[in-house]
Amino acid sequence: MSGVVYWLDMAGVIVFALSGVILACRSRMDPIGMLVLASVTGIGGGTLRDLVLGVRPVFWVTDPTYLWVILATVGVSLMGLHYIHRLSRGFLPIADAFGLALFTVIGAHKALLLGTSGMVAVLMGMMTGVAGGMIRDVLAQRVPMVLREEVYATAAMAGGVVYVALHALEAPLTLAIAASISVTLGLRLAAIHWHLALPVFAWVTVPPKNHDEAATPLSTPQKAKERVRMIRRERKKH
Repeated sequence: MSGVVYWLDMAGVIVFALSGVILACRSRMDPIGMLVLASVTGIGGGTLRDLVLGVRPVFWVTDPTYLWVILATVGVSLMGLHYIHRLSRGFLPIADAFGLALFTVIGAHKALLLGTSGMVAVLMGMMTGVAGGMIRDVLAQRVPMVLREEVYATAAMAGGVVYVALHALEAPLTLAIAASISVTLGLRLAAIHWHLALPVFAWVTVPPKNHDEAATPLSTPQKAKERVRMIRRERKKH
């Protein structure tokens, strides 16, 4: 079964590296930028996980195959660059969802092998799944999906909980892996298809001063100025 987990890890690296290549193309980056985005997406989450868990050296240092897989993914993508540009906007979130599902179960599995508690294993699974995408989005000057209202980290957490629970019940490893991947992937794809999102909370509400202002929508600069005035009034009260 260790071979199955290893190949699942490689599959996750390929999928996440491809998502980095796609975003690099849409951000008009050169081949070096493409390689950087593919690398941080493919191995960034696992690297952070190993550092937190105290694994030295990290996985891709002991097994450089991961680096060769990323390099091969970028090379093949460059040869098919014309087709990548023609991919729909929805392909990147779908590819990212598959990578999230694969890396979540890999992270939780490795944490449990190192003897961590179930809660830590769930967090390590989520970290492995979301950290690489966060770094990718920041480098591409986008707000990371995990920081928006999208069902993203929630899906990873749910998949990690399923894996840890089945592991505690001594279920077969194949069943635990399949169930975890199915839950994470199912939740993420459902969120993409039906535009599901978590609630967003705003701590400042600016009421209109009179009926005329309520009827006239404020522009963005006006909203900002009014919000500042509201905050100053609240501070004076306290």
